Amino acid sequence: MNARARVSRARAFFKDARGSKTMAINSQFQATRFCWVDLAATDAVGAAEFYRGLFGWQTRTQHTNGGEFKRFMAGDETVASLYQLDARQIAAGVPSHWTPYVEVADIDESAARAGTLGGSLVVKPFDVDGMARVSLVSDSCGALIGLWEHAK
Repeated sequence: MNARARVSRARAFFKDARGSKTMAINSQFQATRFCWVDLAATDAVGAAEFYRGLFGWQTRTQHTNGGEFKRFMAGDETVASLYQLDARQIAAGVPSHWTPYVEVADIDESAARAGTLGGSLVVKPFDVDGMARVSLVSDSCGALIGLWEHAK
């Protein structure tokens, strides 16, 4: 099986509350599997234009938690999300960056366990309305990774 076929076979999509497709590599939401990726950008408009030109991705606005983010769309499939870093983050020197998320069964327990293993909690778990509870931790080497507990 070629690489494209393996990727195609690995991808499955679930319906969000509005009935649109949301990116997930694993439709079963099995713990320890990558399930989401997002781009935090210093210039979200410029990033959207770049990825539109590079891959043909369009954006669709998703409202949540009193704000919004963009879904990168390849046809009718969500392939990633994009959000604008706020002025405080930019002033603090936070660069544009991609964050992969791994599905966990219990985000509070996983976030706490990261600290016992030499990592640290960067962003405490919080709800993304209708989608998930998410958190950001650094591992024992300082690499960042997102934790994702699918909304029940």
